[in-house]
Amino acid sequence: MNPASTLRLLRHASGRLASHLTTVPAVRATGARLLSSTASQGITYTPRRKDSSDPYHKLSTEATGTSAGPHEGAASRTDKDIVVEYPEDESALAPHQRPLQGRGGVHFVRTLPTFSLEGRTAIVTGGARGLGLVMGQALVSSGADLAIVDLNKEEGEKQAKELVEMFRRENPDDPEVVPKITAHYCDVADPESVNSCINEVLEQHGKIDHLVTSAGFTENFSAETYPYERMKKLWGVNVDGTYLFATGVARHLMQRNITHGSIVFIGSMSGAIVNVPQPQAPYNAAKAAVRHLAASLAVEWAHAHIRVNCISPGYMLTALTRKILDDNPELKKTWTSLIPVGKMGQPEDLQGAVVYLLSDASRYVTGADLRVDGGYTCT
Repeated sequence: MNPASTLRLLRHASGRLASHLTTVPAVRATGARLLSSTASQGITYTPRRKDSSDPYHKLSTEATGTSAGPHEGAASRTDKDIVVEYPEDESALAPHQRPLQGRGGVHFVRTLPTFSLEGRTAIVTGGARGLGLVMGQALVSSGADLAIVDLNKEEGEKQAKELVEMFRRENPDDPEVVPKITAHYCDVADPESVNSCINEVLEQHGKIDHLVTSAGFTENFSAETYPYERMKKLWGVNVDGTYLFATGVARHLMQRNITHGSIVFIGSMSGAIVNVPQPQAPYNAAKAAVRHLAASLAVEWAHAHIRVNCISPGYMLTALTRKILDDNPELKKTWTSLIPVGKMGQPEDLQGAVVYLLSDASRYVTGADLRVDGGYTCT
């Protein structure tokens, strides 16, 4: 079509639009001029404030006495009066956690072969309790050997024994096939501790194929009152610990020159949104850093066939979270009301995600952020 024909078509269409608009009843739209027969000459708008001068805006200064009443937007704001300080030792609130039951063994549950982790060795930091423990169990059930890394080595040793017992119960037909599960102490924020831990895992397992960085914690303080030393600790565990373990394991994977190395960071939906009503700016920033670190390392290490992805959980009912919400029922009600599926997640809801991202089933997935949040971040 030549330019002249195109121009004639545009003029014709514009004329038809103008004639149509003159027959449509005027509809008021805040922030926009009413369309008229001159619409073909261009559409403009004049911004208008939603205040008492706008009769269509009922929640105005006339009704509330202020242009931003206390109820307006309240559900989407933080509340500095909500302070949740997590304990140094989570066992003070959360009892010893038993492995999940009834998940089945790896030798009689059919699935895609690419989801198998048979013959692989995985590290899970923060693996002695909570989300880390449940994800570690998923890796064992998928065929992997496991190194549980935690600040509480004693608890890690207990969980290692219980996971082996669980595996034997669920695989009675193969008593000789037992995963190797070990426990290791580590302060993930300390470079020397991280290097020592990785070397210990290599001594006991001979290799590392996968890493899950689940060590982390959150606290709720208003930004202006957040103790700086605690903020440094939070950043050290959540961000520095993730970086130190990832780089340490990556060096080993590069030396082996394998093609199935895979790392999963445990981030949080807080890295993409701002949680309400509890104020937790440093934690949100830390988890945003974890999410972007995963993407950055995915690109940087792609040449070495090392995939790096992130899982961002929503609100999960761990034993510790359950105890805190039992003491704060209104907080639980608020959280649940903001989740489209209408309920909080269970730790086992992360099992499929972590197996997928570590296994060859996701061999073309790297730099991704998989949100497991019941739709929270969609709204």
